[in-house]
Amino acid sequence: MDASNRTAIICRAIRRAILEQALAPGDKLPEDTLGERFGVSRTIARHALGQLASEGLVELRRNRIAIVATPSFDEARDEFDIRRELERLVVRALCGRLSPKQIEDLKAHVTEEEQARDGPEANSIRLATEFHVKLAEMTDKPTLTRYVREIAYRSSLSLATFGRPHSSECAISEHRAVIEALTAGDGEAAAALMGDHLDQVAARAFLKMPQSRGDLMDILGPYAAAERPAVAERPRAPKGRPRPSSVKS
Repeated sequence: MDASNRTAIICRAIRRAILEQALAPGDKLPEDTLGERFGVSRTIARHALGQLASEGLVELRRNRIAIVATPSFDEARDEFDIRRELERLVVRALCGRLSPKQIEDLKAHVTEEEQARDGPEANSIRLATEFHVKLAEMTDKPTLTRYVREIAYRSSLSLATFGRPHSSECAISEHRAVIEALTAGDGEAAAALMGDHLDQVAARAFLKMPQSRGDLMDILGPYAAAERPAVAERPRAPKGRPRPSSVKS
């Protein structure tokens, strides 16, 4: 097996581990450990990490330290805006060009998504992402495919990081609707469905950005207020009378 195939194997394995949340943001990915695990040289492991870094799943730091990327909430929302426009281009390019076998492959993939619906949510995120990547690959447009692959994997990491539990049933039905529009050759309908689908995924999955908690005084305000009745009930020493001394003579 040549070096490029070995690199691809490592990328697929790490990518899947990240999307299924076996690896979490911030986890270190040492070259020597990867080399030992996959039976490859550190050079090949380094190439794989570079590929994953180009997809936004890994961050490369100084001294050849690689970690699983940690997306920000703002980046996560931006990624879906970018995905929406790129994937509208994808379905327009596919309309009227899909072979019967490609359509069957897409339907089979959605069936696999449906079968995984009651399992771990991380598996559903990975399979849903692979559906979109599969569509891009069917365009035979290398540049478009590369951009979609990178933004899709990156946004899936964001979903795994910021997403909230939700049913994947709607997403599956939306995938089926896109396939139907593509089969009918209606490019504009397919583009509209894809744009709405990605908007709905973001709306269903993302929690709102948490508001700033404020400073310590604001945070403790309600707790202090809850304690005021107890404070008010404590007996106070009469005015003019000296408080008892705690120091014995």
